[in-house]
Amino acid sequence: MLTLYAAAGTCSLATAIALEEASAKYDLHKMDFAGGEQRTPEFLAKNPKGRVPALVTDQGILTENVAILAYISQMYPEAHLAPRDPFGFAEMQALNAYFASTVHVNHAHRVRWYRWSDDEAAGKTMQAKVPETMNGCFKILEAQFKGPWIMGQQFTTADGYLFIFEGWAAKDGVNLADYPKLADHYKRMGERPAVKAALAKHG
Repeated sequence: MLTLYAAAGTCSLATAIALEEASAKYDLHKMDFAGGEQRTPEFLAKNPKGRVPALVTDQGILTENVAILAYISQMYPEAHLAPRDPFGFAEMQALNAYFASTVHVNHAHRVRWYRWSDDEAAGKTMQAKVPETMNGCFKILEAQFKGPWIMGQQFTTADGYLFIFEGWAAKDGVNLADYPKLADHYKRMGERPAVKAALAKHG
């Protein structure tokens, strides 16, 4: 049995969506971030990074969405959450890596600027930059969107990951209406039964 350590309002929702899309059996442990559960010895023993998602499997514990989403797609091939050909799989991984290494980092400068500076004035400067950097990301994603899903005809784990940032767009200074392909994607994602189930459980 899999156990997903997650927290409401975080990118661990991408993992929850993938698990629901795969009809996987899993337990969900909702972390109390406000109470500091991510810094407890018990959780740090599972993930020394103190972050979510963390997925407990029979073989060990996986962290980082890019790795976990690849694992789910390979463990549940019948769900068709990733291209089978090596190049297509690499393209999906490139998207997920971009979400993790660039899009999420740009977003984090608004809500967690203190990771980069102890100077509040510098923090305000970082926050002020977020609409520019996030719109830059959305322009790239809109241009690369193949439709009906981000990679084309096949729904992949990248769609669930993209959904996270579409949901955060307004607070990050992005008007989703300026990106019609992404706006339509966000609407259709919200209508998927697996996404509704993940949202209901994950928050």
